[in-house]
Amino acid sequence: MNSEKKEILVDFKLYLITDRRLFTDDYALFTAVEEALKGGVQAVQLREKDLGIRALLHMASSFRELTARYGAKLFVNDRVDVAVAVAADGVHLGGAGIPAFAARKAAGEGMLIGVSTHSVAEARKAEEEGADFITLGPIFETPSKMQYGKPLGPDLLRKVRDEIAIPVFALGGITLERVGRVMESGASGVAVISAILGSEDIQSNTEAFMRLLK
Repeated sequence: MNSEKKEILVDFKLYLITDRRLFTDDYALFTAVEEALKGGVQAVQLREKDLGIRALLHMASSFRELTARYGAKLFVNDRVDVAVAVAADGVHLGGAGIPAFAARKAAGEGMLIGVSTHSVAEARKAEEEGADFITLGPIFETPSKMQYGKPLGPDLLRKVRDEIAIPVFALGGITLERVGRVMESGASGVAVISAILGSEDIQSNTEAFMRLLK
């Protein structure tokens, strides 16, 4: 699949990643994601690594129904089997997980594959192994990505964009004030967690992101 085709398939610019630890219960997470979908989010990654397989499958099924209602894409983090079982639009792989070509073999050509990357080398490898798009981060300092060391910064984002042809989503410390900066550095879009899910008015905050990304 050529890069132009992938740009068409990856037709979203705001990539929302879930974190149920921000909420009192799963229903609150579900409600928050729906508010983001009302605000225009086009793609949601279900990323709940601590859930057992049955609980994750149940949650993924609920999120599949929800995202479909709003015409948004659903990605499942790492679990290709769960993504296939609920007919998700894609799977998002960690850098230390199975390679994109193996996920493609298991899931089929119809499923989009995203890969998390943290360097130019990882970005290049993800593209070579067949990823449709990548997240790159942390671009800015953020508590959720401290284990990956110092922020990469917009300059490294620009270098990655010069190296690969597939879409690149800036991740880590992305706020409304920083959207313009990362887009000017060549990002195809932004991936966010708390910038939306941690806001007081999720729908309005999502709408503000969407306006900046148009």
